[in-house]
Amino acid sequence: MKFSVIKQRSLWWTISGVFILAGLVAMAISWTRPDIGAPLRPGLDFVGGTRLQLELDCSVPDNCQGPIELDEVREVLANQGLGNSSIQLLDKDPLQQDRQIVSIRTQSLDVEERTQLQDSLSEAIGVFDPESTQIDTVGPTLGRQIFISGLKALLVSFAGITLYLTFRFQFDYAVFAFVALFHDIFVTAGVFSILGLVLGVEVDSLFLVALLTIIGFSVNDTVVIYDRIREVIAKNPTLPINQVVDDAVNQTLARSINTTLTTMLPLVCIFLFGGETLKYLALALLVGFIAGSYSSIFIASTLLAWWRHRQPSSPVPVSVDNPQAIEDQQ
Repeated sequence: MKFSVIKQRSLWWTISGVFILAGLVAMAISWTRPDIGAPLRPGLDFVGGTRLQLELDCSVPDNCQGPIELDEVREVLANQGLGNSSIQLLDKDPLQQDRQIVSIRTQSLDVEERTQLQDSLSEAIGVFDPESTQIDTVGPTLGRQIFISGLKALLVSFAGITLYLTFRFQFDYAVFAFVALFHDIFVTAGVFSILGLVLGVEVDSLFLVALLTIIGFSVNDTVVIYDRIREVIAKNPTLPINQVVDDAVNQTLARSINTTLTTMLPLVCIFLFGGETLKYLALALLVGFIAGSYSSIFIASTLLAWWRHRQPSSPVPVSVDNPQAIEDQQ
């Protein structure tokens, strides 16, 4: 039984539209939030400042009797003149949900200011474990440079892929592959915008690395399907474009699914066991790879068929003996 992507293309486009719209709404809300002020919640890499992650030392008697209270943390920060700081409670063990870890992102602090803040928090909340304390500081200039460099890398990759697909196939192939790439980026960014609103998830320089990797994966999948479309046209030049696309997708479907699944397996392991540093990198790649496979199979191919079907038929009969006509179809 053959699977037809063309018959249900309105469904595929609607699903993508819903995900993209939800992401855009979340980005708009994030932009208007004073504590975020951007489409996605920016991490320390981009905005600069100091981040402190402090964990209560449960080896001290009566030190972990209850969860950390946000109001107490905010009061201490306000007394230190840091009322605009971002506060997030973390779970050491998600199953227990004891919330014994607090993450604070604030303006750049020197050693004396950090020590004073830690002492004040210890007096109000409890003794912190020095071995689990994490302190990161990034200057605003460096953060801005990292952000600009990441955007440049994304733009250069988009331009290079567009040029390659234009010369490798034709301009309309390149346009719809480009649409599929934007689809993958918007879906991934939208998911992280929602996570930033709901769970306080921040994006950092590793998120830009994930986006670049997603672009490469997605365009590779799209090129495989487009190559098969050209082969089907060359072998059966009189077939309608809708049937050509259906045949090409069916011939490459198993390959696309298997490639995505085998790529996702190590990412799931990294997400579950790789630690906090790589957790959200793996999550971004998982979301992007799923979106990339989906867009290659259901978006790029169906858009190409829709566009070619709307074009006026060539008056020149297409046959194997007329290679120029075959090239025109491709």
